[in-house]
Amino acid sequence: MISSLCLKVFLQRRTMLLTALALALGSNAMAQDAYPNKPVKLIVPFAPGGTGDIVARLIGHKLGEGFGQSVVIENRGGAGSLIGTDAGAKAAPDGYTLTITNGAAITTGPLIGQKLPYKPIDDFVHVFLIGSFPNMLVVRADHPAKTLKQFLEISSKDPKGVSWGSAGVGSAGFLAGELLQQLAKISMVHVPYKGTGPAVTDLVGGSIGAMLTSPAVAASQISSGKLRALAVSSAMRLRDYPDVPTMNETIPGAIGDAWFGVSVPAKTPRPVIERIRAELEKVTQSPLLRAQLQQAGINPMGLGPREFDNFLRQETAKWAPILKAAKITIE
Repeated sequence: MISSLCLKVFLQRRTMLLTALALALGSNAMAQDAYPNKPVKLIVPFAPGGTGDIVARLIGHKLGEGFGQSVVIENRGGAGSLIGTDAGAKAAPDGYTLTITNGAAITTGPLIGQKLPYKPIDDFVHVFLIGSFPNMLVVRADHPAKTLKQFLEISSKDPKGVSWGSAGVGSAGFLAGELLQQLAKISMVHVPYKGTGPAVTDLVGGSIGAMLTSPAVAASQISSGKLRALAVSSAMRLRDYPDVPTMNETIPGAIGDAWFGVSVPAKTPRPVIERIRAELEKVTQSPLLRAQLQQAGINPMGLGPREFDNFLRQETAKWAPILKAAKITIE
């Protein structure tokens, strides 16, 4: 009699527990299915106006249309994109905070000894690789070099070393410059800046001899006749600059593109990650958006999490020996 009563109580409790579990799982699934049901924040770890900011606003607008919710751009620049990236890593893993990520924050930063406040791989799910963009070697319009070959010849004969600027140690322009120097076997004097704007200003003013930056940043100065483009670091010539040769045409192997992706905090639910990936894929397949990205100097790639992770491993393997040879470290 007692054992029968115990069994009945046990079965009742088990039924109640299973019902509660089913309700909890169902509620969780419904919440994920309803994602997003409020505005989504997109952290841009750069100041407004740069290539990363342009890309984020193009993507964010279309992403908001797909979500049926507004995507709010939040610029959190500083420390070479580390401040904004750290904020993205530490956000709630619910899909309502996305982060624009780049090489300096994820792959090359650790290679030059940067003390990151986050773990580039473990603290994120890298959801979607938006695209890559080359760096462009630009000089003042009155510079004696009309070609990359002439620039290298002049640089190799300058006893003081030609000065060149970038947006800082570890930036995309810096990496392209180190790659160029090593493959061309020349030595130039690097002048790091806190962003591309001040570097462009000094180049136009004659304080530095050259600069490596994105085509989008240099475009207005090139079109106004203040700067001259000598070469780009992409594998192929750019559609908008068909007369500007690639570095690879003069120096085989001198290909060094930068990239932008979208990442979310680790532990974000898989269904939410899949929804974000699917919407980003849909957005970047739009002919209009692809044309806008290309106009900004971006080569659309559209890789999902697995391919993105493979890409990050390849980037690390590529830049590790270059940065080791450059003996660049940040304490």
